[in-house]
Amino acid sequence: AFFANKVEHESRHCNGKGLQRQGSSYFDRVYTANQNCGHAYPTFLAVLWCAGLLCSQAPAAFAGLMYLFVRQKYFVGYLGERTQSTPGYLFGKRIILFLFLMSVAGILNYYLVFFFGSDFEIHIKTITSAISPLLLIP
Repeated sequence: AFFANKVEHESRHCNGKGLQRQGSSYFDRVYTANQNCGHAYPTFLAVLWCAGLLCSQAPAAFAGLMYLFVRQKYFVGYLGERTQSTPGYLFGKRIILFLFLMSVAGILNYYLVFFFGSDFEIHIKTITSAISPLLLIP
């Protein structure tokens, strides 16, 4: 909602009428940042749900909150200079990778239980809980 509101505000500020894509370079940056964030959210939601359901909810929720913070940083950085958005982008990729690996670990544990009767859920939850605070390191 913040991103869309920012695009609408900048559009009205530049053109005086409704949402039009023509405008200043600042409007183009706002619009592009909004599109980039919108295109990244479906992937984020998919891996967040899979990690939470298949592996562990607390580390997945922590990583999800961190991702929302990082996307805000990316958006604000993109409004300045494009090089300011790079740290937010790279940090977001790392969080998505962590959630993806949690999902893979949950799927592998499911198949280990199904085929061999070995359950490593406690070990996986312990590892992900220990690794999730490392996401705070830039």
